[in-house]
Amino acid sequence: MDLKGKNVIITGASRGIGKSIAIKLAECGCNVIIAARNQEALDNTVEEIKSKAAGVKVIGLSTDVSKLEDLQRLSDTAFSEFGGVDILINNAGVSSQYPFDKQPLEDIEKLAHTNFLGYVRLIRLVIPHMIEKKAGSIINMVSGSTLVDPVPKTFVTYSSLKVGLRAFLKGLFWEMRDHGIKITSILPGVVDTELTGKLDNITEEQKERLMTPDAVVDMVMFALSVPQNACPLELAVINQQTPWIKPIIDYDQKQAK
Repeated sequence: MDLKGKNVIITGASRGIGKSIAIKLAECGCNVIIAARNQEALDNTVEEIKSKAAGVKVIGLSTDVSKLEDLQRLSDTAFSEFGGVDILINNAGVSSQYPFDKQPLEDIEKLAHTNFLGYVRLIRLVIPHMIEKKAGSIINMVSGSTLVDPVPKTFVTYSSLKVGLRAFLKGLFWEMRDHGIKITSILPGVVDTELTGKLDNITEEQKERLMTPDAVVDMVMFALSVPQNACPLELAVINQQTPWIKPIIDYDQKQAK
């Protein structure tokens, strides 16, 4: 895909993986609308992107992906400001790591509405436009934990919803491929982001095992680089030395909640 001039929505893009993806795509000539809950963080990211990529449009829009009205406003803004969406990257997510009997009920609601419905709803809002054009790429951050059966302890709700998301996206691929729309799931392991940088009990040795966001960005760029008649259905990039059966993140610490 020639990325110059393509219009992109990226959720969860004020920091971490989403921010790295936004910078890379803007440097490739894409117009980007980045979404996250914190407008101040978005504004700072917009300025950083503009300093690294001239000649592209960059918009930061405060968005809670768990709310349908926010997703509607996000898609409406993309259509009104850019005239359409060529690439959608669903990256926003929340984590709640507990043994299931201790998990707050409100966290279960938040996980479902953000990590599953947030993806499904936004895809539903933009995909009719892609069908009309017979072109488009939808890339989704799922989770490397979905490769483990059974799902990891203390991640039961989080990972089970991601398993459901992974199944939905596989089915959507088969529905959309004859419309020229590519559906790709990225299955990342543990990435060195703001969350893991604040963990109480992580050692330097463990921190060295974390991937950088660039490892995930490379998967996104590969998905966008293949010929039109091919689609990477799933791409997994997992820590070489951090098995999911013994995660480095202890559930009992406030930063991980």
